[in-house]
Amino acid sequence: MLKSEIIHLLKEKADYYNNPAFILNDPISIPHRFSKLQDIEIAGFFAAIFSWGNRTTIIKKCNDLIARMDNSPFEFCLHHNTNNLKNLLSFKHRTFNADDLLYFISFFKQHYTKYNSLEDAFLFQHHKEAENTEAALNGFYHYFFSNPYVLQRTKKHIAAPEKGASCKRINMFLRWMVRNDNKGVDLGLWKNIKPSQLVIPIDVHVARVARKLSLITQKTNHWNTAVELTNRLKEIDKNDPVKYDFALFNLGVIEKY
Repeated sequence: MLKSEIIHLLKEKADYYNNPAFILNDPISIPHRFSKLQDIEIAGFFAAIFSWGNRTTIIKKCNDLIARMDNSPFEFCLHHNTNNLKNLLSFKHRTFNADDLLYFISFFKQHYTKYNSLEDAFLFQHHKEAENTEAALNGFYHYFFSNPYVLQRTKKHIAAPEKGASCKRINMFLRWMVRNDNKGVDLGLWKNIKPSQLVIPIDVHVARVARKLSLITQKTNHWNTAVELTNRLKEIDKNDPVKYDFALFNLGVIEKY
């Protein structure tokens, strides 16, 4: 049972930070630039995948990539040609390089030729009554890398629960796309995954605060740690536990709790 003061702290901070003022300095500002579903999905996916390190740098790199895609990521992915792709060859963000980027572009072209939304890519192994998105993320991983020509190095950029990863970036992307609380931050465009099934994006900041609040017992950050934390947060709100990501993340990053 969570202590009442911890519940109060998490509720207070989640309410405080879950508002449009949060968007400007966060990678979620990237998908918010767009109104077309597929542009939002592609821009948001890149923003999530690039989300490790300094947030200012992440946003800058996302804007650079989108500019190279003529500010129309969906049209670019579907209708690019060899000359268009040359604009991407010098792109790099940390360990993500042009080879990785070209594979991502080819995946999006292949996927959107068959499906209207990126949501479908997460539904192949997802069950509407599942406890969480573990099967959905494993299914997505195998679908994303189903092209036999994928480079081994590219696979490190997408995490999967079956590999023990905490899946912070993919969980964050799903939070953006699934949650719809009318607060103006999360986009809430996908309807086939429930907010109650989401798993919290756990990074070093979230994990540090969670351990300080005795919300997790495991010493390392992996999938089971993220599930443990999510289940503790379900004690506060079983239908929308990951809204407390706003509290834990900002307590760690902004308030240095």
